Amino acid sequence: MQAKGSNLIPILTIAGSDCSGGAGIQADLKTFSAHNLFGMSVILSVVAENTSRVISVHHIPEEIINEQFEAIFEDIVPKAIKIGMIGTKELMNCVAFNLEKYQAKNIVIDPVMFAKNGFALMKMQDCHHFKENILKFADVLTPNIPEAEFLCDFKIQNEQDMIKAAKKLHKLGAKNIVLKGGHSEDNANDVLFDGNEIYILKAERIKTKNTHGTGCTLSSAIASNIAKGFSIYDAIKEAKEYVKNAIYYSLNLGKGCGPTNHFYKFLND
Repeated sequence: MQAKGSNLIPILTIAGSDCSGGAGIQADLKTFSAHNLFGMSVILSVVAENTSRVISVHHIPEEIINEQFEAIFEDIVPKAIKIGMIGTKELMNCVAFNLEKYQAKNIVIDPVMFAKNGFALMKMQDCHHFKENILKFADVLTPNIPEAEFLCDFKIQNEQDMIKAAKKLHKLGAKNIVLKGGHSEDNANDVLFDGNEIYILKAERIKTKNTHGTGCTLSSAIASNIAKGFSIYDAIKEAKEYVKNAIYYSLNLGKGCGPTNHFYKFLND
């Protein structure tokens, strides 16, 4: 029997892993598959975590990271890239070197700084290095409010502050900014700034504690839609709808904040 092959669009995640499967590399690959894409990965760190806590983080040696990049780009060049947790200054330099070396395109960066329980995944002293060396690669940057406060050095208390922060992040080098409002007390609206226009992306808050990995999922969904040829605005709009449903049909797993349901289209019955 002759195999009936098909061509899936390749897409890459560069991030840390989550052994419990709700966030990080695992969440990204699930999101890629849910969007009918061929997911690949460059693992920067191995994180021992679950729905309740982060136990430890082990960073991958730079030589192995360089070789992962080489293996990907010499063979299957991705149409888009999602970047998540980059835990050290050395890893930032390594990622920046490879992004420039391989002329990577369509990059969505989720500036992962804290785990859901508040565990610091990026040292405070490395924040400036991140701003100077990583933000410039972002075609889309997706910080939440605490991350934006960390990057912008001021408190965000309302929607006007979110707009101010989005504009500052654009000045720092990110081309499009989606400042997520999930931590806002008023609503779950996001602010999108494309360098010219401000858009308020309204969203209803869903009552659930099961939101582990939502940031990873949103950024990888945006990258998925960009890989499929969507405009930046439509890629973000479609990604928000995907994440809304992934939260609505979230999974009651673990003792803490359960994971979102990346395959809700297939498993929600």
